[in-house]
Amino acid sequence: MTKRLIGLTGGIATGKTTVADYLATAYNLPILDADIYARNAVSSGSSVLAQIAQRYNKEILLPDGNLNRAKLGDIIFNQPEERNWVENVIHPYIRNDFYQEITKSSAPILVLVIPLLFEADLENLVSEIWVVSCSAEQQQERLIQRNNLSSEQAVARINSQLPISEKVARADVILDNSSSLESLLQQVDLVMKSTGEAFRK
Repeated sequence: MTKRLIGLTGGIATGKTTVADYLATAYNLPILDADIYARNAVSSGSSVLAQIAQRYNKEILLPDGNLNRAKLGDIIFNQPEERNWVENVIHPYIRNDFYQEITKSSAPILVLVIPLLFEADLENLVSEIWVVSCSAEQQQERLIQRNNLSSEQAVARINSQLPISEKVARADVILDNSSSLESLLQQVDLVMKSTGEAFRK
């Protein structure tokens, strides 16, 4: 049987983690998270972190040698060319980690949470694409509250990604997170019921 690889994406703060957590708890699906692989790629002592420190000087590091994520965020979310450079360094490691985990897993369904699925050209890793969306106003408000950002910082992070409308246009499944949590999870249930029959036989 072909492995079902769900690529879960969307805009920043649209609700990807909420959907992933629900798929893990309600359906016992393994979750592979690009953000975790990205954090591992820039862990203290890694070659990726050394490249970043060389490019931005030692000030990009915390006293304990770990990456100063806030400082790097201020750089890459305001300078597209720098964001592209950092992503080009990190993304090959993320792709490799996904390949390894997919190959090792015996599960018939895997959920790959990849915020930059389209931006990083990782669509070929998955067999179907789910996009979690909400309104631009909700996205900005949730991001400000979640990350304690200013409006300008939130907008810069949102604008660094493809517009939600473009992601929705390329999705196999669209999950609308502009209403209640209950509504969002009901949509997940409907999708799993309608698309999962072949994988339960």
